[in-house]
Amino acid sequence: MMYDKKLIIPGLVIFVWLMTLPFWYNSGKATAAPEVKIDTPVIQEMAEKKCIEDKQYMREAHMQVLDDWRDEVVRERKRVEVTTGGKTYEMSLQNECMKCHSNKAEFCDKCHDYVAVDPYCWDCHIEPKEKK
Repeated sequence: MMYDKKLIIPGLVIFVWLMTLPFWYNSGKATAAPEVKIDTPVIQEMAEKKCIEDKQYMREAHMQVLDDWRDEVVRERKRVEVTTGGKTYEMSLQNECMKCHSNKAEFCDKCHDYVAVDPYCWDCHIEPKEKK
């Protein structure tokens, strides 16, 4: 028996409304992923505009690649990456990656801010100074 039906049902409605309020508040506010510009001078001069792996893989796994490189360079003294295509790359964030992707604010920071991550790359590496 529900003796306090007049209070329980409105109380449940208010409870459900309060619990779902953040979802209602944020509905329709999702933004699309930022468009990353890769128009640096080095990339524009390349005959084949290709990174060490394809674009989608690098979007999804670049941090794993950098972590693997760090471990191999520091622990195993391996300094050269040979891709499946046979091309070689120096395993270096500053000397290889940032050579092409020199627009850190536009290339790195834009996406990292969007997904709210604070990578620890610059705890050890010297943050590149961008040309204005």
